[in-house]
Amino acid sequence: MPVTVTLPGPAPWGFRISGGRDFGKPITVSKVTEHGKAATGDLRPGDVIVTINGESTAEMLNVEAQNKIKQSPGQLRLEVER
Repeated sequence: MPVTVTLPGPAPWGFRISGGRDFGKPITVSKVTEHGKAATGDLRPGDVIVTINGESTAEMLNVEAQNKIKQSPGQLRLEVER
């Protein structure tokens, strides 16, 4: 079931990702920094990121996803599958 996580900006967001089209795996949260914005927003390691600010991650390369997250204005909205 998809869960929407909205984090108040600006960066740093307090999480790392792995996967992407170049790795043949979905974009997944690999690490969440303790007491960071992602932890406060209930983002969890293992969450699969389905969209970044409404944009599907299905065909994104890892670096594209990183850039979308880094360049997110104001707030970051992620839809994740647990």
